[in-house]
Formats: sequence, structure tokens, C-alpha cells
Amino acid sequence: MADVILPVLNEAAALPWVLDRMPSGFEPIVVDNGSSDGSGALAARLGALVVNEPRRGFGAACFAGLLAAEAAIVCFMDADGSLDPRELREIAIPVLEGEADLVLGARRPTTRTALPLHARVANRALAVELSRRTGLRLHDLGPMRAARRADLLALRLADRRFGYPLEMVTRAADAGWRVAELDVAYAPRTAGSRSKVTGTVRGTVRTVRDMSAVLAR
Repeated sequence: MADVILPVLNEAAALPWVLDRMPSGFEPIVVDNGSSDGSGALAARLGALVVNEPRRGFGAACFAGLLAAEAAIVCFMDADGSLDPRELREIAIPVLEGEADLVLGARRPTTRTALPLHARVANRALAVELSRRTGLRLHDLGPMRAARRADLLALRLADRRFGYPLEMVTRAADAGWRVAELDVAYAPRTAGSRSKVTGTVRGTVRTVRDMSAVLAR
């Protein structure tokens, strides 16, 4: 049904849970982006296809996974345990049925600590600017999403850092894609795993910087 691209940097603590909950028909592609905790080897033992991408960067990992994918539909999601893979089916169905070209999972925190305040503020500001730039009325730039692989490749996304998710949306809007948004639960990540984007103020600032560069282009 779909390939699921999982960018990974030191997520050995969360991978067993994530891969165990992958729905039938959704094949995980773990892109090891230079882990030092054995994430890649663990994912391989658990049955996932593992791609090694030595060039650091969230976009670089996503693009490597996209190139390795073979299914017509591809999904993306974080592998830190904050998102439940069982929700992938609902995200992919509108694309599978031809009702949307890109579906984003809008994160709805299950606890107050799941999405830190600094991340919420930054995310809201980016959503407002994205709306001004594209006309899309989105609430989140969530990492769980689905689209057709061939269409994504045709967008020729160039960002290889944290601007990749935003560039996907802006280029999709420019190309006239039907972009939809569905709520997904967002829980605190697995103990021992720290988000590279929302886990620290520094990570959030770095992400906002990369995404602002995308909007400026």
C-alpha cells in the first residue's frame, strides 16, 4: 500500500515500539542519518529496510528514503515514539483514493508537555506565514504526511536541512496540489529519545531559521 520513510538519528530506544505498530501494507524504510547508538542495525534486525545517509540533515534523510522507496504512495513520520504509526492509514487514504495530493497530520498534543511552549509558538508563527505565502489554511507542519512518490520527485525539493517539510508544502501549493490536514495524536517521545526539532530551544531556533530561508526563496 505505502512505504513509510523514517529519518533516524539515535532512536534505538523508540524504534521497537514504532516498527511493531506499523500497519499491515505499510513498509518501513529507516534512514540512518549517522546514529551512534546502533539504530540502523537494530532496525534491520526488526525487519525494516535500512538506508544509510551519511550526509547529516533531516531533508537529506527524507530524500534518501524517497529515492529508496518503491511504492506509489509514500508516508513520512518521526521515529521517536511521539507519533503512532497506526494513524498512518487515515493519513494515506485520501491520497490513495485520489481525494488529496498531500495530507499532513496536524499534531494534537496528548499532554501539556508533549509539545513544548517554544515549539508551539514557533509552529504557530510559521503556520501564519505559510498561510500568507500560499493561501493554505493549515494549523501545523506536522512530520506525519503522505503523498505520491512520483509527484514528490517532480517537485524537485532542494532543501536538505530542517526546511524540507516546509518546502514540500510551499512547492505543492505552487503546483496547485490539493493539500489536506487531519488531526493525529502527539505524545511525549519515548524515554531516551530527544527531538532534534522541538526538544530544545536551540533545535527550534535552528528549524525556524531553515524554514524562514525556504519562505524567503
